[in-house]
Amino acid sequence: MKNIYTCFPEGKYKVLTMSYDDGCQEDRRLVEIMNRNGIRGTFHLNSGLPGANKIPASEWKELYRGHEVSCHTVLHPVISRCPLDQVALQILEDRRALERAVGYPVRGLSYPCGSYSREIVALLPGVGIEYARTTRETGNCGMPEDFLTWEATCHHNHSLLERAREFAALNAPQHLFMLYVWGHSYEFTNDNNWGLIEEFCSRMGCRDDIWYATNIEIVDYMKAARSLKFTVEGDMAYNPGAQDVWIRVGNDVVKVGGGQTVCF
Repeated sequence: MKNIYTCFPEGKYKVLTMSYDDGCQEDRRLVEIMNRNGIRGTFHLNSGLPGANKIPASEWKELYRGHEVSCHTVLHPVISRCPLDQVALQILEDRRALERAVGYPVRGLSYPCGSYSREIVALLPGVGIEYARTTRETGNCGMPEDFLTWEATCHHNHSLLERAREFAALNAPQHLFMLYVWGHSYEFTNDNNWGLIEEFCSRMGCRDDIWYATNIEIVDYMKAARSLKFTVEGDMAYNPGAQDVWIRVGNDVVKVGGGQTVCF
């Protein structure tokens, strides 16, 4: 018998993702910094709040290319105080508008104002939402127990470089680690600390030991990994899905291609 562990793509065990809300003009500068350093993330947008400080919908597809566009509701209400049918409409109509603009199914959400309830969480799968980010923080680099109440590692103003140092130093391939940073790009202007995110991305980008992913890519990958079927002997794995999955069998990294059965 050998230990079998789920890995991220190419056998990696660390993933970095970023998550930014509201679609303000400062997203342009943030996206440029992220792209320059090979870092990817998710941008949660409100389709019903246009304004001079917002990125227009006509630019979403091109600006956020290579990243993910995700829901943040149409009008950014405190949804825990709203009628449940109105919450559903806030999400569905936001999805509809975002999907028209970017040209792909939108399947994620960040809770506006961090507001949600048990009833809202239960509603989400029925309106096509597969993950939802809160405004709570774990302060660590663990994987989430529930993607519908997904807690980030930290806001970028909360010990970001310290968390980055801890993440970079992790050396335990029997575990999966995630560094998840969230915030609002306008805060860099308000706080005059663009240098913080420049340093973070320069330090953490383009590393061979990290998988750089959007929020939905992490969700999709973990679902695919959980769908693998193994023999009792632990000498074969069948992947019933289309997405390739990597596992570690003993000291060997094994790719289980979509639709394939692999012996090891």
